[in-house]
Amino acid sequence: MIHQETLDLLEWPRLCLHLSTFAATKLGTLAAQQITIPATEADSQRLLAQTKEVYWLDQQGQGLPFGGIRDIGDSLLRAQRQGLLGGDQLLAVASTLNGARQLRRTIDSQSPEDLPVLQALVANLRTYPELEQNIHHCIDDRGDVTDRASPRLAILRNQLKTTRQDLQQRLQRIMQRQAGALQEPLITQRGDRFVLPVKAPQKEAIPGIVHDASASGATLYIEPQAVVNLGNSLRQLQQQEKAEAEVILRQLTEQVAAVAEDLEDLLAVVTGLDLASARARYSLWLEANPPRFTTADEAITLRHLRHPLLVWQQRHEQGPEVVPINVLMSAQLRVVAITGPNTGGKTVTLKTLGLAVLMAKAGLFVPAREPVELPWIEQVLADIGDEQSIEQSLSTFSGHIRRIGRILAALDGAQPEVQEPEVQEPGTHSPTPSLHHSPPPPLPLSPSPTPPPPANALVLLDEVGAGTDPSEGTALAMALLKHLADSARLTVATTHYGELKALKYQDPRFENASVEFDQASLSPTYRLLWGIPGRSNALAIARRLGLSPLVVDQAAAWMGMGSQSDVNQVIAGLEAQRKQQESKSNEAAALLAQTEKLHNEVRRKAEMLRERERELRSQQDTAIQQAIIAAKRDIAKVIRRLQQGEPTAQDAQQATAAIDAIAQANLPPQSAPAAQPQPGFKPQVGDRVRLPSLGQTAEVLTVPDDDGKLTVRFGLMKTTVTLAEIESLRGEKADMPTKPKPQTTVPVAQAGPPAPAVRTARNTIDLRGMRVAEAESAVESAIAQGSGAIWIIHGHGTGKLRRGVQEYLQRHPQVQRFEAVEQADGGTGVTVAYLI
Repeated sequence: MIHQETLDLLEWPRLCLHLSTFAATKLGTLAAQQITIPATEADSQRLLAQTKEVYWLDQQGQGLPFGGIRDIGDSLLRAQRQGLLGGDQLLAVASTLNGARQLRRTIDSQSPEDLPVLQALVANLRTYPELEQNIHHCIDDRGDVTDRASPRLAILRNQLKTTRQDLQQRLQRIMQRQAGALQEPLITQRGDRFVLPVKAPQKEAIPGIVHDASASGATLYIEPQAVVNLGNSLRQLQQQEKAEAEVILRQLTEQVAAVAEDLEDLLAVVTGLDLASARARYSLWLEANPPRFTTADEAITLRHLRHPLLVWQQRHEQGPEVVPINVLMSAQLRVVAITGPNTGGKTVTLKTLGLAVLMAKAGLFVPAREPVELPWIEQVLADIGDEQSIEQSLSTFSGHIRRIGRILAALDGAQPEVQEPEVQEPGTHSPTPSLHHSPPPPLPLSPSPTPPPPANALVLLDEVGAGTDPSEGTALAMALLKHLADSARLTVATTHYGELKALKYQDPRFENASVEFDQASLSPTYRLLWGIPGRSNALAIARRLGLSPLVVDQAAAWMGMGSQSDVNQVIAGLEAQRKQQESKSNEAAALLAQTEKLHNEVRRKAEMLRERERELRSQQDTAIQQAIIAAKRDIAKVIRRLQQGEPTAQDAQQATAAIDAIAQANLPPQSAPAAQPQPGFKPQVGDRVRLPSLGQTAEVLTVPDDDGKLTVRFGLMKTTVTLAEIESLRGEKADMPTKPKPQTTVPVAQAGPPAPAVRTARNTIDLRGMRVAEAESAVESAIAQGSGAIWIIHGHGTGKLRRGVQEYLQRHPQVQRFEAVEQADGGTGVTVAYLI
């Protein structure tokens, strides 16, 4: 359990207030402002899992919808206590039920592998759609009971309408007859009675009941006697209507009360989902990352850790830029002593670390770079700031001792003893002997007790041992840190005492850290440095803040007379070495980044070249295909021209010339014929050869195989060619390898008859409904794409289409013969043509 005192010292309520601004509902806002820190690691893991899943949903652009969710807690309590809910309250219940149903649908629409925790959370959620329907059936959008809520209510409202109309009509007639007696021609109301404004001197002209008078007494508001009975009837109907409406509201209230416990569970689930959504959105806004809880033998890793409240101040209040810190602690560390100048950021470092632990426990992401690794801490105990109080007679030192006593008592699992406000000597949580008495003699015969394991606690101490005599404060601080090294998981303390810096060299569980101070600008940089103790730089800060130079110089002279100056010189030398190493590290990092950039650039350009090669190949293939299609189209035209009449030798010569012209137009240009190449060339790997058909020079990549094929490369393209397609740069042709002819051959005369043609959907065309010219084009396409035989369906009809098709087949050079099919297959309505 985290004490409220620690939460206040770390400004946790302020962080919760910032978190609440990311909630979507009033329930979520109130819950975020009063968030409870989980007491077990399992609860923290559950909250973190919820945050991760909602964060993933937001990243997918499918955030949780919270529209319609209302705070109906008071309404449920009223219904359980047999109170009556109004129409607006019932509408809020119905709206909340619908909003919860939409939430569950959004979560259930995702894969179970993506949202296992959220789907388990809403698995037993009951949204009572029938109750929602009943409410909307009986209550309109204004919160009034509808006419359809009950037949009796509809009848009463019809009677009300009729009675009100009769009353209005009678008053209109009276106004017309007695217009001179009226102050103004209008019908108004006093209470629930309809009246007319009558001039006081002429009240006898309109006899009736006076319900009111104007301030001057000149106007009387009279209900005419002729409409009194109607007014009474109207009043009775209104009372009956109100009673009937209350009956309906009572019925709906009882339905709500019957499921009030389930609705309370629904509110708890919805509030938990809104909290998870607020945590995810706040973490996204902080640019935070999910933490991983480490074990006792793992290090703490928090790189570029930022204080969340300072981030808020920077973005919302135009504050200064936040300087991140690095917290890297080995598993054996128990105490870290942070030294350095005042206003250097030591206290902010304590609060940043404490808030990071609390955020991880509460299911929030931590504002640090990945990986975020820290232990799950059960207790966070802090002594930060000054607790001096005139009212309680507490000095600065007394206030610190009171807090430290409570911290030690919490670590021991006991309540701290009440101390007197006047503390004369430093002490601990247990009675200690006076400084003026010798300690009791040791008992060598009694075995030393085994020390208890350290508590799973983080202790944060600000200016430990301050506020008293420096020598006594130093001794007390050293003893306290030694004790905490045995009794707490981790202690982080800030101090100005130089003796505490030496604890690192006496106990491996101790470590030094310091906040950096820029000697050039005489100002802190707020960076946290590890392994090097810091200097207080009090004189430099005093000079920067305007203290008299004479005073500062005199102090520096006195300081130089002591041994402290030697220690400061050693520390200054260590800082200089650290800065030099840091500079070299930055240069190496910059060089590595530049190398990675160049590598990525080379890889990108190589990918661009490969993509360009693929594009060129695709364009080349497309051009070849288009050339083939165009050539086929032109050849088909030549063939059709030959078929349009009796072909002659002259027509054949013209067709041959036309085909040659098509070849010249579509084939790539070839170089002028060279001298007859000489045989005997044997290409080897790495040789340069010429590809006459492509007009290119290529490099041989593989030797010819048994089939005379080899791989060559020209430009960025690789291809496989035969020996007949290449020649040397001097025009020498390669010899093709000879293969032995197969011995077992079947003579043509002995070969069996060809396989019979089989009719399929692919070799059958239907010409019915076409003209002869259209049919010829379809038949030509079928002949060009087919082989063996094609079946042509032309039907009987007048016979013109059949004769035109058969005449076309008779002239076609690729048709060997044609005939009608069997009667069972269509007879003379189908012609089968056998192709060459």
